[in-house]
Amino acid sequence: MATTDTMTRAGASGAITVPPGLAGVIVTNTEIGDVRGDEGFYHYRGHSAVELARHHGFEEVAHLLIVGHLPDAAELAAFRARLAGHRALPSAVAELLPAICRTTSDSLQILRSALSLWGGATGQRPLFDAGEDERLATALAAVAVTPTILAAAHRLGRGLEPIAPDPSLGHAEDYLRMVSGERPASQDVRAIETYLVSTMDHGFNASTFTARVVASTGADLAACLVAAIGSFSGPKHGGAPSRALEALEEIGTPDRADAWVRDRITKGELIMGFGHPVYRTRDPRSEMLRDIARGYDDPLVDFATQVEDTFERVLAELKPGRQLHANVEFYAGVVMRLAGLAPDLFTPTFCVARVVGWVANVLEQSHDPKLIRPSARYVGQLAARAG
Repeated sequence: MATTDTMTRAGASGAITVPPGLAGVIVTNTEIGDVRGDEGFYHYRGHSAVELARHHGFEEVAHLLIVGHLPDAAELAAFRARLAGHRALPSAVAELLPAICRTTSDSLQILRSALSLWGGATGQRPLFDAGEDERLATALAAVAVTPTILAAAHRLGRGLEPIAPDPSLGHAEDYLRMVSGERPASQDVRAIETYLVSTMDHGFNASTFTARVVASTGADLAACLVAAIGSFSGPKHGGAPSRALEALEEIGTPDRADAWVRDRITKGELIMGFGHPVYRTRDPRSEMLRDIARGYDDPLVDFATQVEDTFERVLAELKPGRQLHANVEFYAGVVMRLAGLAPDLFTPTFCVARVVGWVANVLEQSHDPKLIRPSARYVGQLAARAG
């Protein structure tokens, strides 16, 4: 329950007034993970997410989040095979995907449409009606098919034919192969896999909460994901990595960083890639991705670290006490660029990771019979009542 210092009761109805954005309000219990912003720490089911990203693969951590524990060798082999077996698109989705891609070049809009179609093509039933095994199977299929849709959309948008998935490859490696058409280098695979693991889940962020609201209605899993992606597509959420890299490109050289950030702050603009609504310390994901970036011999890495130092110095001067450090999006764009992904794939790749957290939360929410239905305070005018 939320504490009394973050809410007040109003009137005999028992209505509760909470802070804007529900900041600090606990809305449910979860066994999936937690973000401890004051400590600069977050975890998946009690395991440090950063350590998981450093030492475990995509399928292992997806098993932890969705099934509930890290798998042994036999469980991992079975889980990998099960995921890989769901990567291929249903024929109805594969046939209509080119038409969807002709209507828009926005990957997340394409994914929303394709997943909605996928839900119908696979005959998904509402979570309210589905049993445990059916819910789990659908969740795993969603995780598997998401990168296939996004890779195919990327290629179609460039006039190229989609590449069929290869079930013999790992999840991250096959995603990169389906995007580029070539077997990726091991360094690139590990860089992207580490990024994917580190961003699978992050507490009750906007898209996760959205997915759980829809799940509470008993809707099908595809509906939950479509709603989550709508929330995720906003530049203040999943859309930030490409914008952070765009800032680096606009700055151009380290000597221009000071004036650039001062100008943006003076104008009251957001500095994409810096600051976080939860962390009051350095973002542990950013520090890990910076280490990965440093494994590449590329001038972009030195440039990014110099800009980071300048931004933090200026932000500390102009916004004292705010603890505005580089967040995950700042180095996410750098790592993805170094691993060979184009900027228009940055947010979609983030989505490839976060779909794991979404389905884990949807499955957990499906066990709660309570519909999420908050109230709002009406502040508009009232018409005169007759009589």
